Amino acid sequence: MNIETESELKQWLGMLRSPDINDRLVAVKSLQHLGDEEAIDTLILALKDENLNVQKIAINALGEIANPIAVPALIKCLGSNDAEIRSEALAALNDLVLPTHLSLLLENLSHNNTYLQLNILILLRKIHDIQSLSYILQFFNSESAELREAAITTLRYLNQVEKCPPALALISDPDANVRRAAALTLGHLQDTEVISILGEFLTKDDDWQVRRNAAKSLAIHENYQAISALEIALSDEHWQVRKAAAQALQKLPDIKVMPLLIKGLTDEYADVRKEAAIALGNLGDADAIHGLQQALDDPDREVSIQAQRAIQKIQK
Repeated sequence: MNIETESELKQWLGMLRSPDINDRLVAVKSLQHLGDEEAIDTLILALKDENLNVQKIAINALGEIANPIAVPALIKCLGSNDAEIRSEALAALNDLVLPTHLSLLLENLSHNNTYLQLNILILLRKIHDIQSLSYILQFFNSESAELREAAITTLRYLNQVEKCPPALALISDPDANVRRAAALTLGHLQDTEVISILGEFLTKDDDWQVRRNAAKSLAIHENYQAISALEIALSDEHWQVRKAAAQALQKLPDIKVMPLLIKGLTDEYADVRKEAAIALGNLGDADAIHGLQQALDDPDREVSIQAQRAIQKIQK
């Protein structure tokens, strides 16, 4: 550290201890502008300031300096009662957290602070380490729906997890947000029960986003056991479910769904009509050509383009 920088740091450190908030704001803004790694310790001290604006500026400054040495101090900010503080700290940590911080993150999961636990679960998605599995599973039974949702979502990001029986139960959770997250996560698991469970919730859940997510996961699995459920979903009351079902059937061509796919060419939503046309092209049956020819005059340009491509694909 050169003499000039050392002198500046001493000056700002002195002002950070001032009872005058204006002095402390000037000091922390000056340290942010300085952007020097030598200022890290002083900025970490500023994280403990009673004024939220001082804290926010310090968090931003540490994020800009981007030295992982600040990670432990920033993690503490994830449990703040202030939403902006938590958000700023999470944004900074998302760029700073490394696999070497796994133990530190898992240790903080044991703290009885919902905000902290939620944000740690989010950060674990970046590390992808299966070692965190047992720590995540404990939140599946949490009284907090937010924690259950965060935990089942984080499971989706872990490497090497193919089967997780406790995860299957969360698609029956009373909270719709948890069911939505669980429906997506089941698309990444290989439990033998997954296909039938997704099929059941695709056709019976009262939340359309759960049904849509179930269709998306079935598209990932590409399992013909899902055909009957996807066929029912083609007539779902919500267009996004119909769209997702048609997209899944693009990967699972089956002649018995052709009538409903042809009906989909006249759906009130262009997105559904387009996906139905693609699915019919992949089906490759000449009986679909008549309906596709009518779709060539669709008012939506993308639908007519996909209808033309489907016809050409069938004819080849």
